[in-house]
Amino acid sequence: MRRFGILLPASVLALLLAATPVLACGGLIGPNGAVNLLRTTTLAGYHDGVEHYVTAFQFAGGGGAFGSITPLPDIPTSVVKGGDWTLQRLIRETDPVARAYDAAVPAASAVGAEELMKVKIDALDLTVLRGGAADIGAWAKSHGFRLPPDAPEVLDFYATRSPIFLAAAFDANAAAARGQQLGDGTPVHITIPTDNPWVPLRILALGKTGGEQIQADVYLLTDDTPALLPKPLGLNGIRLDYSKAASDSLLTDLRTDRGMEWVPSKGWLTKIAVDAAAADLTYDLAIDVSGAGAPSRVDAGFALPSLEAVGQAFDPRRFILAIGFTLMGIAGIWLVARSRPGATLR
Repeated sequence: MRRFGILLPASVLALLLAATPVLACGGLIGPNGAVNLLRTTTLAGYHDGVEHYVTAFQFAGGGGAFGSITPLPDIPTSVVKGGDWTLQRLIRETDPVARAYDAAVPAASAVGAEELMKVKIDALDLTVLRGGAADIGAWAKSHGFRLPPDAPEVLDFYATRSPIFLAAAFDANAAAARGQQLGDGTPVHITIPTDNPWVPLRILALGKTGGEQIQADVYLLTDDTPALLPKPLGLNGIRLDYSKAASDSLLTDLRTDRGMEWVPSKGWLTKIAVDAAAADLTYDLAIDVSGAGAPSRVDAGFALPSLEAVGQAFDPRRFILAIGFTLMGIAGIWLVARSRPGATLR
C-alpha cells in the first residue's frame, strides 16, 4: 500500500532517517471537549525503508477518557511503548536551555472502520484503523467521542491520500490510578514500512478556532540534508530552528534507549518549529531526502493524488508500443491502398 503521508501529526518531533515518509501528530478529541493539549513533541525516524514514530502529548485539564486521531502513511507492523529518554535527549541536543518536554497521547475510534491492530500500553488503548473519513468519524462517535465540526473535512483531507489512522484512547482516571501525574505522558513507538517522507501537520488544528495558536516541534534525522515542502520560512507558520550533522553522542544516546537500536551511525538532524494560527495550518510537511530536491506536493496537501499521478504516468515501454502499432497501421493502410486497381502510390 502506498503511504500518503504519519504520524506523527500535534507538535511534531520527526526523526526521519532516509528518504521516506514521516508521520504527524494527532487531533485531540474528548467526550466533553474539556481536554487542553499543550505543546507536543514527536520523533519520526526513517531507516532501511522503515519509519519509526515516537511521540508524547502533554495534556492539562479534563478527566475520564479522551484521545486523538493520527493519520498514518501505511499499516504499521508494531505499536509498542517508546523509549524513556529519546524525546528529552533530542530537545536537549537542540535547546541548550532546559525545557520541560511534552507528553503524548493518541486517539479515538470510528464505526465502520476496519480494526487492523489493537494494543494497550499503560493507560492507552491504541487501535490501527483503515477506512474513509466517514468510517473513522463513525468509529470515534461509537466509542463515545464527540468530533468537532471540522472533523469530516480534515479526515477526508487525509483519507484521500492514506486510509490508515491510529486511534488512541487515553483514560485519565486509569492514568491517575497508575500514579501518572497531569502533564505526564506515555511514549509510543510505531514501526511503519513505507516509501515517502511526510509529517501530518493539519491534523493538529482539528477542532481549533481560527485564531488559536498551534505549536509543535518536528525533529528530522535523515541520511542527508532533506528538501522540505513547504519551506520553513518562518512567515508561513513553520521555521527552521536547527540543521546540522547529528552528533555521535546524540546518536549513541538515542540508540541505547528502548527500541531505538535501529538508529544509524550517521545522520543529519533538522528541527522544524510549528507556530501557526489554526486557520493557517492547512498543509502537511513533505520531505525528500533522495537528493532530487522534489518533495511530493500530494504529501504536502497541495495536490490530489490523481493529479500528481498524471504527471508521473509516462511509461516509455507503452509509448514505444503505441508508436509501433501506429506505424503498423500506417503500413497496413499503404498496402491496402497500393493493392487497389489503378493505385499510383509512391
